[in-house]
Amino acid sequence: MTDLMNADTEAQSAALITVTPAALATVIEARSGEIDADSLALWLEVGSAPGGRFRYDMWFQRHDEAAADAETITLEGVTLVVTAGSVDKLRGATLDLASDGSGMVLLNPNEPQPVVAAPPVAVPATADLSSPLAMRVVQVLEEQVNPSIASHGGFAQLIAAEGDTVWLMMGGGCQGCAMSKATLRQGIEVAIKEAVPEILHVVDVTDHQSGDNPFYR
Repeated sequence: MTDLMNADTEAQSAALITVTPAALATVIEARSGEIDADSLALWLEVGSAPGGRFRYDMWFQRHDEAAADAETITLEGVTLVVTAGSVDKLRGATLDLASDGSGMVLLNPNEPQPVVAAPPVAVPATADLSSPLAMRVVQVLEEQVNPSIASHGGFAQLIAAEGDTVWLMMGGGCQGCAMSKATLRQGIEVAIKEAVPEILHVVDVTDHQSGDNPFYR
């Protein structure tokens, strides 16, 4: 799939959103399993999530149902519909596959910073990993996070849990990985906060400058 876009589409994509070949192939494969697939577009809309961050919703819907003020891009016969209220929030973003193999991810330069206060940097001297809160976080890591990032030889380990903050260390393929920040913020952090809403801060204490065999260098 070497030529993804014609000249018109390239101009539109550069102005709004870039879709990588890997992400486009995933969209095409997923759409092929839908009824009347050729009539369906991938719709993309930005909502709000806790902490003032963006939530991204993607779904298949008929492309001819797009409103006049929506923006559309056509790539390899697949139409991407961005709802009107989301256009400026997505301008310059890139739709790609997550490095942990968990699905697609949007790398968005317009993503707002969390409104919550910055967490403490230092790890607590004493870490009770047997507390009910810590055990709930460990369960999320073992059941949701680590099976996903294991495909890249990575893992996430709980180092400490105190109050509304947890400290994590990423190892294996995630140590030194160029996408580790996105993996943490858009994957691990979201999973933990959804399952354990008491947690407001997820702190990465990994030494990403070292590591025997990072997945990306």
